[in-house]
Amino acid sequence: MATPTADLGSRIEELWPQRRTPIHAWLVHEAQRLPTAEHLLEQLGQRLIGEGVPLFRATFNLLTLHPQLRAVSLIWRRDRAGVETLRVEHGVELTDRYLNSPIRILFEGAAAVRQRLDIPGAPLPFPIYEELRQEGATDYVAMPLVFSDGRSHGSTWATDRPGGFTSEHLALIYDLLPLVVLILEARLTRRIARNLLETYVGLRSGERILNGEIRRGTGETLEAAIWYCDLRGFTAMSETLPGAELIATLNAYFERMAGPVETEGGEVLKFMGDGMLAVFPVDQADAHCRAFAAAEGAIAGMAALNRERETAGLPSLGFGIALHAGEVVYGNIGAPNRLDFTVIGPAVNQAVRIEALCRELGRPLLVSAAFRASCPLDLVSLGRFGLRGVREPAEVFALREAA
Repeated sequence: MATPTADLGSRIEELWPQRRTPIHAWLVHEAQRLPTAEHLLEQLGQRLIGEGVPLFRATFNLLTLHPQLRAVSLIWRRDRAGVETLRVEHGVELTDRYLNSPIRILFEGAAAVRQRLDIPGAPLPFPIYEELRQEGATDYVAMPLVFSDGRSHGSTWATDRPGGFTSEHLALIYDLLPLVVLILEARLTRRIARNLLETYVGLRSGERILNGEIRRGTGETLEAAIWYCDLRGFTAMSETLPGAELIATLNAYFERMAGPVETEGGEVLKFMGDGMLAVFPVDQADAHCRAFAAAEGAIAGMAALNRERETAGLPSLGFGIALHAGEVVYGNIGAPNRLDFTVIGPAVNQAVRIEALCRELGRPLLVSAAFRASCPLDLVSLGRFGLRGVREPAEVFALREAA
C-alpha cells in the first residue's frame, strides 16, 4: 500500500518559498472570475504545461453535500478537450474501487501520496496505477486540498515524462495549491448552496434566493398551472405503520408524483404531510399541457408502484391530483427569521378544494374548467360542485375512460 511520502513533502517545503511564476498572478487576478471548478482545472492544466510541467492528467475530487451525491470528480487530460465530470453517489465509500484507491488515503489525512509507474517490477497496489501505466503514465502524485473547515478534498497529478516528475515540477504544483483551494472553496460552497436550495425549495425558488430575493414580502404575481395532490388514508397509516415504513411509503409516493412534475418543467414548492403543491408558470411553452402530461405520468407511476406493493403483499395506495389555472402570488412569506418561498392566492385554495373532490367522486385526477380552457384535452364534465370557501360552484372534469 502506498504511504505518504515524507521526503517529497520536505523537498516541496524547501522549494516552495523560492517559486513564483505567472500562474500565481493568474490565480490571484484572473482565475477568481472563472465560473466553475471545471474551468479552473482545465485552464490550470494548460498553464502548468506552459510553465514546463509535463502534465498528462489532473483531477479534483471534491466532497459535497447532496442528498444523492457524496462527491464530484473532475478529470482533465492533456489530449482531450474540456473536463469530464463524474458524480459519485453515496455508498461509494463502501466499494472496493474507493477502498483500494489513493484518494481514500488523502481523505483520511495523508500529506501526499506518490507512485512511480515506470519502474519495472515495482508493485502497483492500487488499480488506478495500472490503468494509468497502461495509458503511458510514468508518475502519479496525490495531494490534499484542505479547505478552511479542515476537511480534506483531493487532487491528483500524473505525467508521461520519462523519469516522472522532477522535484521542481511538484514544488510548483504544491506552491499553487493554497491559491487553488481559495478559488475551489468559493465555487464548491456556491455549488453546495445551489444544490441544497434546489433540493429543499425548488429550482426556480433556489435561483431567486441566490439572486438576492430574500426579504420577507418580496414576490410577484404570475399566471400558472397549479398542481395539488394528496395521499389517501395517510392518517390511518401514520397510526399503524412503524416510522421507517411510513417514511419509505411517503418517499415512494412522492417520487412518483414529483418525478413527472420535474420532468415536465414544473416546480415542486412544498410537501405538506402527504400533500404536494407544485406550479407550472405560464412563461413556459405549453405549461398547462405539460402539467397534464405530468399528471398522466404520475398516475402511471402510481399504478406501477401499486403492482409492486401487491406483489409484496402490501395494500394499494390511493391518491388524488387536482389541476387548476389562475393567478398566484409567488414570493417570500413567513416570520422574520423563518421564511417560505411559495405561492398563495385564491387559485391555490381552489386547487386544494378541487383535490378534496377526488375522494368524493372516486377519481384520481380532476381538472378545473379554467385549466381545461388552456389546454385541449379529451375530458368529460362531472358537473358543478360547491367548494368550501368559494362563492360559485366549480365545474370539474375527469379522464374520459375513468368516467
